[in-house]
Amino acid sequence: MVVCAALPSDVRAGDLVSLTTGFAAGTIVVETSIRTLYLIVDERTAIRYPVGVGRIDRQWTGQTYVEAKFVAPGWVPPAEIRRDNPHLPEMIAGGAPENPMGAAAMTLAGGDYAIHGTNAPASIGGFVSYGCIRMLNADILDLFARAGVGSPVHVRL
Repeated sequence: MVVCAALPSDVRAGDLVSLTTGFAAGTIVVETSIRTLYLIVDERTAIRYPVGVGRIDRQWTGQTYVEAKFVAPGWVPPAEIRRDNPHLPEMIAGGAPENPMGAAAMTLAGGDYAIHGTNAPASIGGFVSYGCIRMLNADILDLFARAGVGSPVHVRL
């Protein structure tokens, strides 16, 4: 479990924070209950980002890794999303304003989930997705530059 030191109220996305963790440097840890993603820098430091996470009925936990990385990815709505939103097109081009993937995406192995940007910045901090981890576009670009394919990802409640 990641135990965050008392964070000052002025901590911004991308700031270094102190925390107690057993994770290796380069690991991505998502704490869904507090809608926060940490990129572990070393055994006592991480970079913190606010995120939007899965709706209460669509949350998941587990361990995986970054399988691939894409800048301005196109989006093909998964079957579950298409069932709930049949009006969606078969694909939304990368860079299109209505594309929910935003500026970049890091797909996760073993499922239809990704850590990605967003076209709805007001959704950051909420329980809003079908299970993906949403970030502000500037934040996903920062994380994208720091984390590589194969980076471990731990999603926790």
